[in-house]
Amino acid sequence: MHLSSVPLKRLEEKRKRLNALRPLPASAVRKLREHFEVEMTYNSNAIEGNSLTLRETFLVLSEGITIKGKPLKDHLEATNHKEALDYLYDLVDHEKNISFSEHLIKSFHQLVTHNIEKEWAGRYRNAPVRITGTTHQPPNALQVPHLMQNLIHWVSQNQKRLHVVELAAILHHQFVHIHPFFDGNGRTARLIMNVLLLQKGFPLAIILKNDRRRYYRVLQEADLGNFKPLVEFVTKAVERSLDIYLNVLTPSAVRKEKPVLLSKAAKFSRYSAKYLNLLVNKGFLEAYKEGRNWVTTREAIERYIAGRKRKREK
Repeated sequence: MHLSSVPLKRLEEKRKRLNALRPLPASAVRKLREHFEVEMTYNSNAIEGNSLTLRETFLVLSEGITIKGKPLKDHLEATNHKEALDYLYDLVDHEKNISFSEHLIKSFHQLVTHNIEKEWAGRYRNAPVRITGTTHQPPNALQVPHLMQNLIHWVSQNQKRLHVVELAAILHHQFVHIHPFFDGNGRTARLIMNVLLLQKGFPLAIILKNDRRRYYRVLQEADLGNFKPLVEFVTKAVERSLDIYLNVLTPSAVRKEKPVLLSKAAKFSRYSAKYLNLLVNKGFLEAYKEGRNWVTTREAIERYIAGRKRKREK
């Protein structure tokens, strides 16, 4: 099972463009990391039911403010997640070869839950669990240690066989399928997925709260053995982050067009906004989400048209 060549090739081209800009300006990287820390903390927690808004999450993390009327647990989830992200960045910055292990996974889980589920932070569950909203029944708790050892072995065996985005997406699914902890599995899965991605030079990939329904749907399809929708879903998350980094870090002298909404792009292209949205969802057109809306550029549309023309000529 492999990604289609179009999005994979596009990701590699953008990663090369980002690498060509290195060494990256320290101040710009710091601001991007701060932005991504807040955005991922908000989205990852919100997917699990945290009630803090994006703005409130920023205030909790940057100002240490307590939001009136919001549960203490929601505040703790925000600060815990930031600690886990700080740990992730520290690992990537200072460890040349990160050992992907059960210890690493438990460390992330411990950071995510340490002052919320104190007894079980960093410890596998010892009883059955049910996942709300799905028919999947996680394996018996007695199987968890063995299954996690197998998962670590699988990652090691496939690091050179699969593209890192495929590897990260399937790792994410296999982890939540095992559901090794009582709570915090989703947040831990999204963090360990990013260990693999950041090691290979990609920026932090964020699963957006607005995409929660589709996120659950592609995970359910993976439960049935169809991993392609999940891989494509994670690919778009990775590409969105790459686009944001490139848009900020590319010098203004060589930066091209500013991304626009599909409705505006339709006005200077031969396609309707509805058709552009279809192309985006199929992975044929470069775009990323700003809030709930997809944005793209004139150049991305021109590249799509040129690609279609080359195919017809062949």
